[in-house]
Amino acid sequence: MVGAFPIVKLGYLALKQISKPIANALKSRAKSSPFFRNYVCMPPAQIYHWMDVNVRLKLMGLGKAKHVDKLSDSMAIELGAEMLGEFILFTSASIILYMEYSRSAAKEELKEQAMLQKDLELERRLQELGLISEMQDAKIRELERIVGDLDSRNLSLASKLFGKSN
Repeated sequence: MVGAFPIVKLGYLALKQISKPIANALKSRAKSSPFFRNYVCMPPAQIYHWMDVNVRLKLMGLGKAKHVDKLSDSMAIELGAEMLGEFILFTSASIILYMEYSRSAAKEELKEQAMLQKDLELERRLQELGLISEMQDAKIRELERIVGDLDSRNLSLASKLFGKSN
């Protein structure tokens, strides 16, 4: 177990470190690709900008904005690419957390199964010992009955041989 712990942690750390360059590469690709620019980066950036302006106005007590100017294409592409990179990092971190949780839950489940198995084995052994005890009690009663029978025969034989002396 001690040997597996650092390897798993190093694997998670490596996944996290690998996701950063991948996110940066996707950000630069998103900026240069027309499809990513127009359909992946810009729409979420414009929605984010619209929500940001409205939330700030509400927090300042000015109400809701009637019209929010759109971001320029370059600013929207930049913001969208940043959001995409953060989304990739967040997703990889979520996957890492989920994998760690699953590993921990599986480990705990194995430990619980082992305890349950041990409890069942102890219960089985206790039942066996109970049966053995009952069998020994029955044998002791049988031996006591035989000893009592032999005792009465011995007394009967002694009285026949020596007369009634008791």
